[in-house]
Amino acid sequence: MMLPSWLGRARFWGALLAIALTLCPPALAQSDPSPSPSAAPAISPEPVPTGVITMPESLESWVVLQGKQLFEIKAGVGSFSPKFRAQTISERLLKLAKRNDLKVDALTIVDNQQTQTTDIRIDNETLVTILDADAKAANTTRQQLAETNLSDIKAAVQAYRESFQLQNILLGLLYATLLTIVTVGLFTLANRSIAILNRNLRTWQGNRIRGLRLFRAEIVPADRVVDVLTEVLKLLRLTVFVLLGIIYLNLILSFFPWTQGAARRLFKFMGWTLERFWGQIVTYLPNLFFLGLIIVLTNYTLRLIRFFFTQIRRGVINIPGFYPEWAKPTYNLVRFVVIALAATIAFPYLPGAQTPAFQGISVFIGVLFSLGSSGAVANFVAGIILTYSRAFVVGDRVKISDSIGDVVEKTLLVTRINTIKNVIVTIPNAMVLGSHIINYSGSVRDPKTPPLILHTTITLGYDVPWRKVHKVLIKSAQATEHILEDPLPFVLQTSLDDFYVSYELNAYTRNPAIMAKIYSELHQHLQDQCNEVGIEILSPHYSAARDGNQLAVPEEYFPKDYQVPGFRISPLANFFKQDHHPPVDESSNPPSP
Repeated sequence: MMLPSWLGRARFWGALLAIALTLCPPALAQSDPSPSPSAAPAISPEPVPTGVITMPESLESWVVLQGKQLFEIKAGVGSFSPKFRAQTISERLLKLAKRNDLKVDALTIVDNQQTQTTDIRIDNETLVTILDADAKAANTTRQQLAETNLSDIKAAVQAYRESFQLQNILLGLLYATLLTIVTVGLFTLANRSIAILNRNLRTWQGNRIRGLRLFRAEIVPADRVVDVLTEVLKLLRLTVFVLLGIIYLNLILSFFPWTQGAARRLFKFMGWTLERFWGQIVTYLPNLFFLGLIIVLTNYTLRLIRFFFTQIRRGVINIPGFYPEWAKPTYNLVRFVVIALAATIAFPYLPGAQTPAFQGISVFIGVLFSLGSSGAVANFVAGIILTYSRAFVVGDRVKISDSIGDVVEKTLLVTRINTIKNVIVTIPNAMVLGSHIINYSGSVRDPKTPPLILHTTITLGYDVPWRKVHKVLIKSAQATEHILEDPLPFVLQTSLDDFYVSYELNAYTRNPAIMAKIYSELHQHLQDQCNEVGIEILSPHYSAARDGNQLAVPEEYFPKDYQVPGFRISPLANFFKQDHHPPVDESSNPPSP
């Protein structure tokens, strides 16, 4: 029997329409007219846990021909299960369909009152036996169920035989050729379109494509967003190619009778996969709405908190005992707590949050964080203590361990110091807290506190009058720039050593940031002033020979009749002759009187 050409085209476009309906939401499919009595009943999958995708129920209890489901066997007979009965009937129908000498009009329904069964037969050969249990499961009578099954069998066998006609095979080859051309064109169009869009992404950077911001903080810059979109386009191109390939393969297989069964199974699997995927998306929409609500509420909460602490930092809001420099770190702490609380609330609503795999990964990450973050937690706690102890603030000149410089950054984990040589030193807060901290700027921040005292030490001999030394040192300090005139510099005699006196010059300044420059200039003035008054800056040392030497005291303490004693040598010639000199020829060197 030859099919008209319009019937072949209808099959072709019907397959395309079936693919489109598969991609549509299930709600569209529900709007179709009621199925015919021969249509297979819908399968209702068992409820599964949220986030878990399972395969559909077994279809092995269905009678099939050329991959097409005809009717379902729901009841067993004795030791014969519905699956075995369905397989046996399917094999009988396939043999019937291949025998062109047997006409489908010869199929009859025979009601056997003795065995309480209804059979569908052809040439005294039983194809299907319908029991009361089958009718009860279908909620109908045996006769009505037999008529329905007979109608389905006739249509399926007739379609099977028509599919092997030469005209249909030739039409399949034609449709396959056209479909191949269309698919290649779609592949080329998709590839070129995505390539053009990919090139335009760089030109849209900073204009149409901006950085990703969350809570007014730029999480991903614009160039990274473009990189992510580029990768998304690659994934989209791969997805389009895979979908086109699957659709092409499905349609190609459906054009030929030998592969129509595989095409139907592939089409059914695609439909089930897309339906479950769409069902998961629809099921997750309430959770997605709740996550969006959490993000919005968290965003506005952080805005309110940031406004409050900004006013404290600017001095608009004054809280007794709460210093303005505490505003920013306190806001960071409160911000962290709010975001952590929001993440805790949102965690159960994340996709797959209830699955064992997701929970196992969460526990694994938590264990890794606990084992590897001990140092980070110690630095974090130390940063909080340093913040609220007000040991130093950004801009202070400090000395931490062996590093001296200005504090340029102070975070909850590290402190960064710019030394006087412009070297950035990063010190973990735990180390800062465990070291002694010298803050040179602590007394400068508050005008009510005394200014910083710079001090330097020189040593001079006892022969230089100490009053003269004090005047010279104080004059040198007053000649130095950035040394305060009020309070006046002062000198301390810190020690009376064996050979010299230690003089410590102390001078006030309110510029600790240029301490090195002030010290250098002060030392220059010390040299100049001492040279002008004839004071030699040195640390004298004396030997034990005192005879013939002037006393090492200032001249003003000498008696008026004081005379420098002469230098005397004890007669130790015999000692040196006997112990320290070689024998001397007395004839050539007569002894002195």
